[in-house]
Order: sequence, then structure tokens, then C-alpha cells
Amino acid sequence: MKENSIKYFLYTRKSSESEDRQIASIPSQIEELTRLAKQKGLTIKKVFKEEKSAKAPGRPIFTQMIERIQKGEAQGIICWKLDRLTRNPIDAGTISWHLQQGTIKHIQTYQRGFSPTDNVLMMTLEFGSATQFSLDLSVTTKRGQRKKLSSGWYPHKPPLGYLNNKYNLPDKPPIYKDPDRFDLVKKLWYMIIEQNYTVNKLYEVANDMGLTTDKGKKITKSKFYLTFKNPFYYGSFYWKKELYPGSHEPTITQAEYETAQQIISGRGKPRPKRHLFAYTGLIRCGECGASITAENKFKHQKNGNTHNYKYYRCTKKLDPNCSQKTIREEELEKQVVDVINTIRIPPEFHQWAIKCLKQEHAKEMEDRNQIIQSQQQALGRCTRNLDVIFEMRMNNEIEPDEYKKKKEKLLKEKQRLEELLVDSNQRTEAWLEKAEQVFSFAETARESFTNGSLETKKKILFYLGSNLLLKDRKLHVTLKKPLDIFPAFAPEVQLLHRRLEPMKNRMNQRKIELAYARNSRWGGLGESNP
Repeated sequence: MKENSIKYFLYTRKSSESEDRQIASIPSQIEELTRLAKQKGLTIKKVFKEEKSAKAPGRPIFTQMIERIQKGEAQGIICWKLDRLTRNPIDAGTISWHLQQGTIKHIQTYQRGFSPTDNVLMMTLEFGSATQFSLDLSVTTKRGQRKKLSSGWYPHKPPLGYLNNKYNLPDKPPIYKDPDRFDLVKKLWYMIIEQNYTVNKLYEVANDMGLTTDKGKKITKSKFYLTFKNPFYYGSFYWKKELYPGSHEPTITQAEYETAQQIISGRGKPRPKRHLFAYTGLIRCGECGASITAENKFKHQKNGNTHNYKYYRCTKKLDPNCSQKTIREEELEKQVVDVINTIRIPPEFHQWAIKCLKQEHAKEMEDRNQIIQSQQQALGRCTRNLDVIFEMRMNNEIEPDEYKKKKEKLLKEKQRLEELLVDSNQRTEAWLEKAEQVFSFAETARESFTNGSLETKKKILFYLGSNLLLKDRKLHVTLKKPLDIFPAFAPEVQLLHRRLEPMKNRMNQRKIELAYARNSRWGGLGESNP
């Protein structure tokens, strides 16, 4: 299919939200894309301009454009980036569907083109990245919290001995050890654990040591007491009454924390332990929408044996008459494994897919570098021209009015080029890194979930899906973007590997990759391979 034989709609969008702060302006998008279309011989039938966020469906200009494409008025779209077209799964699905059906025959972005015969994974990963970005950032305050929670980071100011990485220093994680206080706090913990210090005595010691808050203020006694009740120090944290596994470096182990709690309580015997459950705080009731909670139940047999079972159930806080029944944790975990199996891929496929995507990335990087080099040269010329007209004005070679007019024109052009350079440099490695994370997860999730700790299982379910609902003892999981593309090919990959199993000893990675490339459904990913 010749791209210059079809008609295109040019779609530009920029919203006022922070997520679009550094995206090229609509006039800049139109100017650059019109120039690109001329270079490639593409026919633009109409230009669509929209100033609205794409994080939710319902954009009137976008809808109008799609309706006119369905009527056959154009067969292609030109846009700055794919995330200009959509940041939500509904519109992403619409674009992907029309592309696969051939209603849209080509999409041309500033850096690359997409056709119905191209690698579906590449486009879906880009759409998935844009969609997930908007899902996580649906509300300004909540979006940061959800992102941090899903990564194991406490979405608030950490307790004494830790600091937030406010300025995103590249050599530090989001929460790191306070160099002035961490060691002192750790020493206080071990005074409790090893020397049986009471909190009152410890408070006196802390004051003698000169321990203060990060703002240099004296710590109140009540706050000091709560410090040594905080699970943050062994690697977990509470958020909205739910316990989450943390990614920060712990001060002590969980066993040491529990020992300290026994000493602080002043009792010789262990205090009743708070039971930890892997999936509370993640799942909601599919009938009434309330949170799913968990509880331990003990069954005593006549022979003296006692069995401990964990059950999950609706809290019924929203509807006391909710009819949903309990489900055993083992059954719930079996259903999670069933979901993971729909995306599971073997390591050979992971290796092959990333190699193919890297080849695509290398081509894109080459094109991007050429674009950046061209923009830098144009910016350099613009800056030199500003210097030239300034010298001409100083030498009275041009009149003030003419100088002002030329200066304004050049400054506008300089601002446009600087804006384009910032935009071109964005996300150079982001999508490839995202792809590696996604394929690694699809390969290792089942084993990690089956053999992992409580914290590991919770993190895997976090990453796996959103909108987790439990109804009629059945877990419903909406796979997160771009994991939701894997069920379309993962079962076939698994089937292929089962067929190849008898020949595995006689096949190397290359022969297996050729088998992938011959597959009609997902072989397009490896078309660049010989």
C-alpha cells in the first residue's frame, strides 16, 4: 500500500494539564507535520485541532474525525505522537480496531509510521504506556499515591530516619536513609531489642544524643512513642488502614520489630500478632462495591489437630444485606494463577521479542537522532541570526521598527525550535524499558507468585490487574495495559512450545525464533529477522 495514494486527516491536540506541559504546541505540531507530509508526499484533507485531555473518552473533535474516517473521507491519520490520539483504553481500542480492519490504512507520527501489517505489539505498547499513564494520574493527588503504592513507596512523608527524594536525585530512590538520623534511630531500636530499654528511658537517651526532626525541632514524647510502633522500620507501611509491602531499605527485620513490641508492651509473653493478608486493600466486592477483607478461622478436629484457614469476604460496609459468600485463600490464589497463565511466555519468546523490539528501537533512534540534529542546526542558525540583526542595529544598518519586527519573528522561531527539541528528547528509552519490564513479568510472574512471600504476591497482583472484583467466589481481573495484549498470543506460544518439547534438545534459540517468525498471528514481530 502506497501511503501517498491515500488521504489523511491531520490531528493535533494539547491540553492544559501538567502531563502535556512539554508537548509541542498545536501551531508547532501543525507546522512540523505539514512539512513532514510534504516531504513524504502525503495528502492532507483536513486539519483537526483539539484542546482537551485524552485521558477519558468523549472528545468531540476526535469523535468527529473517526466518524468521517468511517465514512471514507480519509484513510490515514497524521499526528505528533500516538499519545496525542489517545490516553485511554476506549479510544486506543477504537484506533487499533480500525487499523486492523483496514478502515485506517496508515498512521504517520513525527518519528514513525504504523500500518495494518505492522507489528501490533509495538503500537499496543505505546498506546498502553499512554493509557496507563492517564489511569494512574486520574486525580492529581491520588495518581501519585497509586503509582507509589504500586511500586512499594510510601506516598507521604516517611518517619524519622528517612527522607523523601523531593528533587528526584538520580542516585537516590524515592525514599532514602537520612544521613544525619538513620544510624541514630537504628541504634535506638537495638537499645530496645538488645538492652530492653523502655520508651521513656529511650526518649531521654535520644534527647541526650541531640536527635531532632529533619527540620531541627525537638521530637514530642507522643510522636517518639509512635515512632517505635511503626512497621515502616521493618519494610512495610500502613495506608488507609491497609498494610503494604515497602520498597525502601528497612532499619530492622520483622522478627526484631515483633521482639521490640513485646518489650515495649512490658509483657513477658508475646503480644497477639496482627494477622497479615496478601490481598486485602486490592479487591472490591462485585455486588456492592465494598472492600474485601480477610480473617483467620481455626478448625479443631477430634484427633487434636488444628487447621488454620484464611477466608476473604465482603466487609458489607456499603450494603449490610450483600449476599456474597466467603472464599478460601487457596481458591483465590488458584484463580490468580489462572489469570497469570493467560499471559505466561517462555524465556525463549521473551528473548526473541525483546531482540526484535530493540531492532525496531534502533531504527527509531536513528531517525530521532537525525531529527534532533536537524533541529539543533536550525536553532543554531536562528540564534546566530539574532546576533546578526543585533549587530546591524548597533551599527544603525537597520531601522528600529524593522529590527523589532525581525527580532520578534526570530524569537518566535527560536521558542518553537526549543520546544521541539525538548519534545524530541522525551521518552527516548521509556517504551523499550517498559517492554522489558512487561515481558519479564509475563515470563516470571507464575513462579514468583507460587513460591513468593506475602509481599511478593501482593506486588504481583498489584502489577497484574486493575478493577479487581470478587463476585460469586470468582475473581474478575482487568489486565493492565499493556499486559492485556498477551492473552491474544501467549496461549499459542505455550502450545507451540509444547509441540516443540520433544525436539528441544536438538533446537537452538535461532531455530525456535524461526518457528516464532513463521506463526501467522504474532510472527510479524520478527519480520526484520532473516
